[in-house]
Amino acid sequence: MKSLWDESDAQELEGDLLAQRVYTSRLLGHEPSLVLHGGGNTSVKAEAVNLFGESETVLYVKGSGWDLATIEKAGFAPVRLDVLNKMAELQALTDSDMVNAQRAAMTDPNAPNPSVEAILHAIIPSTFVDHTHADAVVTISNSPGGEKRLQEIYGEEVLILPYVMPGFVLARQVYELTAGINWSKLKGIVLLHHGVFTFSDDARESYENMIDLVSKAEVYLAEHVATESAAATANAANLQQMAAMRRAASRVRGSAMLARLTSDAEAVQFSARSNVAAIAGRGPLTPDHVIRTKRTAMIVGDDAAASVDSFADDYRNYFKRNNSSDLTCLDLAPRWAIWPGCGAVAFGTTPGECDIIADISRHTMQAICRAEALGGWQALPEKDIFELEYWELEQAKLKKGGSAPELRGKVAMVTGAASGIGKACVDSLLVKGAVVVALDINPEIIDMNAPNLLGLVCDVTSRALLKGAIESAVRRFGGLDIVISNAGIFPVSCEIEAMDADVWQQSLNLNLTSHQVLLQEAIPYLKQGIDPAVVIIASKNVPAPGPGASAYSVAKAGLTQLGRVAALELGRDGVRVNMLHPNAVFDTAIWTDEVLEKRAASYGLSVDQYKRNNLLCCEVTSHHVGELACAMAGDLFACTTGAQLPVDGGNERVI
Repeated sequence: MKSLWDESDAQELEGDLLAQRVYTSRLLGHEPSLVLHGGGNTSVKAEAVNLFGESETVLYVKGSGWDLATIEKAGFAPVRLDVLNKMAELQALTDSDMVNAQRAAMTDPNAPNPSVEAILHAIIPSTFVDHTHADAVVTISNSPGGEKRLQEIYGEEVLILPYVMPGFVLARQVYELTAGINWSKLKGIVLLHHGVFTFSDDARESYENMIDLVSKAEVYLAEHVATESAAATANAANLQQMAAMRRAASRVRGSAMLARLTSDAEAVQFSARSNVAAIAGRGPLTPDHVIRTKRTAMIVGDDAAASVDSFADDYRNYFKRNNSSDLTCLDLAPRWAIWPGCGAVAFGTTPGECDIIADISRHTMQAICRAEALGGWQALPEKDIFELEYWELEQAKLKKGGSAPELRGKVAMVTGAASGIGKACVDSLLVKGAVVVALDINPEIIDMNAPNLLGLVCDVTSRALLKGAIESAVRRFGGLDIVISNAGIFPVSCEIEAMDADVWQQSLNLNLTSHQVLLQEAIPYLKQGIDPAVVIIASKNVPAPGPGASAYSVAKAGLTQLGRVAALELGRDGVRVNMLHPNAVFDTAIWTDEVLEKRAASYGLSVDQYKRNNLLCCEVTSHHVGELACAMAGDLFACTTGAQLPVDGGNERVI
């Protein structure tokens, strides 16, 4: 591992200790193998003048909720050092009381909560203290004779301490074991199965001590771990099994979850190991990860849904074995899984959560493989893992959880999504927490891509492209719950007598047949969906057609009939199918200012009057249609199927 220190950047921070702390914290944060998704913490001790003009020493320690990669000055909690040192002298203190006392000792009540390891940072007498969960060091720690190996690597420059749960107990252990120690002879402290502390009165030296210690561990691994053989070839994942597995995990958790399959070379190779079930069941890389990943991975068998139930049973038994008080069991759902021959699966309620779990599982798989090469992967005993998973501080966090967006964890697909009604549907779904796969023939759909939105260029009249888009949705998010079938065109007005055969066929192909193909390809996954729903965007021309619009009206009438039959066929599988009939939605691409002016003039109306030419005298927009489509896919319409609703401000002919 190389130092990222840049002298020119650092010179600008001369004399500002907190600014230097921010700088080196970010350097650490940009190394995932050091601090992964909030792991690790840093601090600096500095003098500050209080309200009374008195100077006092303050420990600025990383605050809860901040990531070292992006931390700013505001991310450091200022705590009076003398109070922390007095707390270290106490014989016993609950972690909840410790957190409250640290909070009371802050010089800024608006700052974030201090790290639970603030007392430990205070005990170390150096100005700068750095703490990471370095993969290389923990990997060696989690192998046979790990402590002895680390002693061989570091000699007398590092103090190696046994694992103790984070919080006051850990701070007290370090306080007792370092009493009278000559700190100047140490570069750092290794906490077995946990991580590394380095320190110095100089920001660069403390940071580079960390780089040096981790580099020595990396060199050791390179010398003692042979390079893996060529990666195994990934098996084709059964995507319907993937959807069934996600549905089962969501049922066990009690809320919708996403599932993301990773089939890169490392994941596939790990999944193909003959002893994968044993090694993936021994525990996490560091106990901190259990909050994100649970203690073990799920192993996917021939029946993916049954594998979830088996995991849930195992977790329930794990809880019973270790629960010695009145703790409430957490949900039983897996957070990551090994799918032999296919790779790894991450489960989460949002794409961000899936990203975090996928990252942690990737680092865990790498560490397990290296530790196996050193003689065998040895995580902490399950009792130690359980104590952290059910730590009083983590339990307190769970009680603070607020309500989730209605569609969080749901997967939706919208066709014709680049503009108009389709785009409005996408926007409404995203606001309600769904992830969306947006299809459109317009290449600009790609520009909409985001973590919670997959934009795909797709000609919906192509069965192959539709099938591929649905499969992409399942690989990316785990399944399919909502389909808003919207793509369509409005042909140029033409009376039946003069109808061009190509115009007629084009309307049928896009406005009817493409929707039938979409349904046909989506149904197997909708049957495995979570409260699955289909919303078909039809037209006011179904109940009230107009002259010159036969190609459009007939196709939309057929589409509505398709939806009615689908409601009859899919009701037994819990799939709801409903239709919307919009009218006079003018904020779409086909309604240019010129077209609006001509149509309004033909009725002897102003443009504004023309837009509001309905019983409610209101302007119907794409947003109105999108919001109602989104509502029909949600809980409000949970007991409604086969319905046809107008979105037209009240049309006399329809009524």
